[in-house]
Amino acid sequence: EKSGYGAPGVEFMGLHEENAAVTRVFFLPNQVELVTLLDDNNLHMWTLQAHQGLSELLEIGRFTLTGPPGAPPSVTRITAVLAHSSGELLLLGTEGGHVFVVEVPGFRELEDKNISLEAVQSRAPEGRRNLESVEDLQENPLNPRQVLVGYGRGLMVLWDLDVKCAVQHFMGSQLESVWWMPDGEHILSSHSDGSYCRWMVNGEDTQNEPEKEVPYGNFPCKAITKIIQLPTTRGPPFLIFSGGMPRASYGDRHCISVISGKTHVALDFTSRIIDFFVIGEGERQKGNPSALVVLVEEELVVVDLQTEGWPIIQTPYLVPLHSSAITCSHHVSGIPLKLWERLQTAGKLQKTHYSSKPWPLIGGKNLSPDPPQRDLLLTGHEDGTVRFWDASGVCLYPMYKLSTASVFQTDADLNDNMNQGLEGEWPPFRKVGCFDPYSDDPRLGIQKIHLCKYSGYLAVAGTAGQILVLELNDESLEQSVEGTLVDLLQGQEGFRWKGHARLEEREESVNFPPGFQPFALIQCQPPAVVTALTLHSEWKLVAFGTSHGFGLFDYQQKNTVLVRCTLNPSDQLAMEGPLSRVKSIKKSLRQSFRRIRRSRVSMRKQHTNNAAKLQEINARMEAEALQEMELAPVQRKIEARSSDDSFTGLVRALYFADSFLSDSTHNTPSLWAGTNGGSIFAYTLRLPPTERRAEEPVTAHPAKEIQLMHRAPVVGLLILDGRGAPLPEPLEVAHDLARSPDMQGSHHLLVVSEEQFKVFTLPKVSSKMKLKLTAVEGSRVRRVSVAWFASSRTEEYGENGLVVLTNLGDLHVLSLPHIKMQVHYPCIRREDISGIASCVFTKHGQGFYLISPSEFERFSLSARWVVAPKCLVEAPHQASTSSGKHHKSRAQPDGVAVGHSSARRVMEHALLNDEREYFIGCLTQ
Repeated sequence: EKSGYGAPGVEFMGLHEENAAVTRVFFLPNQVELVTLLDDNNLHMWTLQAHQGLSELLEIGRFTLTGPPGAPPSVTRITAVLAHSSGELLLLGTEGGHVFVVEVPGFRELEDKNISLEAVQSRAPEGRRNLESVEDLQENPLNPRQVLVGYGRGLMVLWDLDVKCAVQHFMGSQLESVWWMPDGEHILSSHSDGSYCRWMVNGEDTQNEPEKEVPYGNFPCKAITKIIQLPTTRGPPFLIFSGGMPRASYGDRHCISVISGKTHVALDFTSRIIDFFVIGEGERQKGNPSALVVLVEEELVVVDLQTEGWPIIQTPYLVPLHSSAITCSHHVSGIPLKLWERLQTAGKLQKTHYSSKPWPLIGGKNLSPDPPQRDLLLTGHEDGTVRFWDASGVCLYPMYKLSTASVFQTDADLNDNMNQGLEGEWPPFRKVGCFDPYSDDPRLGIQKIHLCKYSGYLAVAGTAGQILVLELNDESLEQSVEGTLVDLLQGQEGFRWKGHARLEEREESVNFPPGFQPFALIQCQPPAVVTALTLHSEWKLVAFGTSHGFGLFDYQQKNTVLVRCTLNPSDQLAMEGPLSRVKSIKKSLRQSFRRIRRSRVSMRKQHTNNAAKLQEINARMEAEALQEMELAPVQRKIEARSSDDSFTGLVRALYFADSFLSDSTHNTPSLWAGTNGGSIFAYTLRLPPTERRAEEPVTAHPAKEIQLMHRAPVVGLLILDGRGAPLPEPLEVAHDLARSPDMQGSHHLLVVSEEQFKVFTLPKVSSKMKLKLTAVEGSRVRRVSVAWFASSRTEEYGENGLVVLTNLGDLHVLSLPHIKMQVHYPCIRREDISGIASCVFTKHGQGFYLISPSEFERFSLSARWVVAPKCLVEAPHQASTSSGKHHKSRAQPDGVAVGHSSARRVMEHALLNDEREYFIGCLTQ
């Protein structure tokens, strides 16, 4: 559970040593401490320590509740916790019906103040002595000496901590929660049958259950798990409760009902409700209800209770990344100001349904300097959307959302009107939150993204072979998008696609709002997943690849320039698609068992020849071992792969370059493609002069074809200029953000396969140098990118490096152009396959990867570019309770009083190597 206030960038992290889930978090009133309860029944206390002007989260104690010798575990299994307003006591209700009182921060049990089960049973009314577990604990808001203990079987006991006896008993039915109203004279209780009751605190020894109120009728209802009621000075009170829905019709809904006078809304969430609370007006948030804060499993939702219609407030942090499942990501550094402002404007137009009320930034100072540049993280999602996140600082903030579903004929609701319920519907549901676990059509899923930050062109590719080219427009536009069908099989016979059908584009015009608007659609046939995508905005070309081949499209003239089929005749698996993969696995298992059976038979037949064959095998292995010894000590020999391996034609890398292919004196535009079978194809491109670019066609001609000896999959392609520097991005030189490439010296092609890095000379394509990846445990390259490492000592010096992530989760940095190993760090757990697959690098040595479906972790390999939270939370020097007593914050470990917030930790390791500096840190985003 997560709860609390703060400003963007005020973040900390605390990590429990135990591998146990955190089930509850409690802030101690008037202190700068919080207590966590784990599912192993252990309590941990945390505080914020001020160190060199910044706050740090520290664990200062832990506690395990122990019962009498021989007692069952239920006696001490914690089911309810009350952090007393004094800030010095914790009341722990247990499954066995006991309430233990613990002094904090020392975690000392005060046995004389405990509320034992036997003491309650001895004074309980006849017939109500089977109490079950403690379900809830509430403190009298006007008298902190009194607490209300609610038991599972319905009995509620008003207990005086000073007198150590029961003051009043309330005889209810099966209990879920209790709420002590601010006047101190009334209590609300909610029950498992969907009802709630109002009780008077009048001093009578025993009070029988009053008439029940069932908000949603007399049909069987689900339990009301939590209920609160708050008065207002401007009208009727707010009654807010979770659950209580009719069991048969809406038992699967996750709802919180809000009732104020004649206004009644059932807020309908798409994931399970964890907890909720209400922010009030005033310095101590005790005034009129201002906002309802709801924590559900997948997001944090804040509802404005003071604006008509109770709209949602856009939170500045904890925005769910996975509103729809994340399928890919793309990072762009150094966004120009003009493009940034246009994106912000388009994003604001999408947020008109949010409340205009600002988020209350309570407590905490973000001391991090302003980001040196504007960075974007783009995430592609299963529902066909692309979300643009401001990744310049510590927090990821949503800027703009692009939806591609409107281009195609699907079952998606084009109006995307999630906030309107049917008129007259009962209960009065209203969808809230942006988490949507369901996709109208899985073929819409985004698989590849490429954004040109200089021109404002964007290319996105999807699961069903669709590629959209979009342009940023500040005005809305109504148009239809004409599609171009590209047959990647090129008429090859004997292949039949068994996967999903392609998406059909809409024939009628569609109104596209301001933002990125599609103007070209390419549809691959067969409609397989797009596995590679790149865009050259200066040449107005986009290249794409699937498991069947690759193509080149001119999006200015909207025609196909090149199509190349890379499908291996033996690769039938590439024709089946993801939906047929289960059948293929079954077939593979059957074949494996048949091979095992045949091998056992042949072993029996050839038993007599085994001795001679064993000698022959040993001799061959010895010879191979000698050959391996001749290799460099940090390298290994690569095993050759069969050309019959599945998906050898799958295109893994596409690359545009202006370099030397035909001879060493004339540079020409070119397109390079690398496949899963170790094949590399190079095409020269003839571009018409600028003045005739719109009329004359672009042509492509085969120039080179390379086959790696060991057929290892090609992960990346890169051309280095005469200075050994990577070629600049399209339009980068034109915007004076990079120097022109050296066209006088020799250019070199760097081919990164899963198992080695190989440099070829151009234009002859002869091998010059190579580095084999150390793979004692089977290491393979999974991600590769070029990064600029600037020195932290001087502004002038910096160098390019090749950043590599392996399937073992290790990060390597290699020098360019000499391909020398510089540093090596473990980063991602090797078992975290999805995390490794989701990793994306930045241009300045940072990276992002998913540590869960809803969380990005950020790391840095650069000592210069580190994004880390730097914040200070100051505690109030004095606070008063409702009883009029003043409490001072306890002194922190270094004697400085600081405050509390949600938590995060930064792990930093620095390595200095001659004049090169690298840094790695991990931040949960």
